[in-house]
Amino acid sequence: MTGTDAPFLRTLCSLRWLAVAGQAATILVASRVLGLELPQLPLWSGVLVLILFNLYAQLRVLDDDTAPLTAFCHILVDVAVLTWMVGWSGGVANPFGSLFLILIALAALALPVRWTLAVAAACLLGYAVSGIFGKPLPHGYFSAMDLHQWGVVANFLLSAAVVLAFATRLAMALRRREHEVALLRERFARNEGIVALATHAASVAHELNTPLATMTLLADDIADQTDNPEVRDDVDTLRELLVQCRERVLALARPAAGQSSARDRVTLPQVLEQWRLVRPTITLNRNDDAPLQLPLDPGVGHLLMVLLNNAADAGEQAGRPQVDLSLRIEGADLIGEVRDYGRGFDARDAVLPGTLFNSGKTQGMGVGLALSHASIERLDGELWMRPAQGAGTRVGFRLPLAAPEIIE
Repeated sequence: MTGTDAPFLRTLCSLRWLAVAGQAATILVASRVLGLELPQLPLWSGVLVLILFNLYAQLRVLDDDTAPLTAFCHILVDVAVLTWMVGWSGGVANPFGSLFLILIALAALALPVRWTLAVAAACLLGYAVSGIFGKPLPHGYFSAMDLHQWGVVANFLLSAAVVLAFATRLAMALRRREHEVALLRERFARNEGIVALATHAASVAHELNTPLATMTLLADDIADQTDNPEVRDDVDTLRELLVQCRERVLALARPAAGQSSARDRVTLPQVLEQWRLVRPTITLNRNDDAPLQLPLDPGVGHLLMVLLNNAADAGEQAGRPQVDLSLRIEGADLIGEVRDYGRGFDARDAVLPGTLFNSGKTQGMGVGLALSHASIERLDGELWMRPAQGAGTRVGFRLPLAAPEIIE
């Protein structure tokens, strides 16, 4: 461990306010209730120093300085003030001298070992100084033994409150960290699968290039040899699909070869034209003010294709082959949403798959949305799924237009 967390420094500030309140209350109770003639000026000076330092510390904590030295200096101030307060109020006879152990425990939970040892050494030195040079506890209304017993009880309650507060906040921060680590592991596993899939796709693209070219030539020959208009139309459609497949196969090799450039950008009409060619039986409704000429990253085009295909599948299963597409610019973001007219989804299952090979369709590969998630993360965007009014599902995304992957 090479650093500490800013939440630890904020926790120290919170606990320091508790210490200020406890010290002020102890001085008042000891002086006015127990009748102890304590030196007021030195004790209230220590409280004032702690207040001023905590105000300064809270302003600096906003800078999120996570160096262990910073946390050590914070605790060192607490040790110095505690030494001062204990020394002026009985020294070793003061039961609150065991609060030095709380500071050691806090350091052990949040700092590296060498800094924890430094805090422990500072606490031992402070305890020794308060014991050697400490002022004897003056007499009051109660005997010394009664005062010590009540001080031990108060010290126990205060220590329990401090440990509980700090341990609770530390446990919450640890759970958040574990959740973040789990998400990073899932993302790493998915990205590893995408890399393996890309390697295999490049190999398959190399193998498919020649057969697709041959099939395109055969389609041309068949179109030239037939006089039937229906057959010629079907062959023309087949040839367009083959040309599109070949172009997509050739495009697979360009990013790997470092040939990706602004010429690889696509526009919304190009994406919709390719999609209509594949799904001619689906009715597509698009908003009139969509940014048709906005150059999009190929990953965004793939995302639109995946969302449109999923929406088309859901609509066909429900007997309503219709898809609504909304694409607009809001501020510095590109907002898109695809709505299907399927049967909708169960709120308990409203989770967009972010892993490979996890498909909700019987014949799905489980790759489309996982790749879409990767594209969204790469472009610093977000993806969501919501129920549509009436029936169906709305799947939307947000992408920042300032990202170099989207627009130049």
